[in-house]
Amino acid sequence: MKIGLFGPPGAGKGTQAEKISTKYGLPHISTGALLRKNIEEKTQVGLVALEFIERGKLAPDDVVTQMLAEELKKCPDGFLLDGYPRTLAQAQTLEGLTKLDIVLNIEIDPELVVDRIVNRMVCPVCGKNYSKRLHSSDICDNDGAKLTCRSDDTEEIVKERLEVYEKQTMPIIAYYKAKGNIVDIDGNGNVDEVFARIEKALYDHDKNR
Repeated sequence: MKIGLFGPPGAGKGTQAEKISTKYGLPHISTGALLRKNIEEKTQVGLVALEFIERGKLAPDDVVTQMLAEELKKCPDGFLLDGYPRTLAQAQTLEGLTKLDIVLNIEIDPELVVDRIVNRMVCPVCGKNYSKRLHSSDICDNDGAKLTCRSDDTEEIVKERLEVYEKQTMPIIAYYKAKGNIVDIDGNGNVDEVFARIEKALYDHDKNR
């Protein structure tokens, strides 16, 4: 399957993406990670993106699309796409590159998102997220690194990010709803509960193809 994944900051999208990728054997394509990889490897498109980033700007759509197009060629049997499209124009561009079979849209109570992010700790080595409420120390279980808190994980900034996400995403959600291939996933609950809902959505979709 070719799966698209949406969800606001703090919805647990990264965790669910990892579980989907592992269970269904799908390459996880994250445009953020793809951008970092191209910059680190100093590819031609990565160097172009770096010029914009160093000036405090986002990498242009055509640069991101070029990177994505190359990555999609490596995944003819399916993939999980995370972080793209972010705009309606990108959604339309993606349609010219490939057809998504299903789009999973994780929905979650905004108050829960704020609580999760404000209480979030991150491992600077492996990137794993922890909750101050649930984790008894500030040490990562995976590698023993000291966990850190992002300076922008404040209630005010999180609420602003949620507003921006909603404004950007609403036209894209409407675009896929019109195509009839989007499924809303209740993101409230623990990791396993949410993943069970995702499994059911994918099973139902596959059964009805």
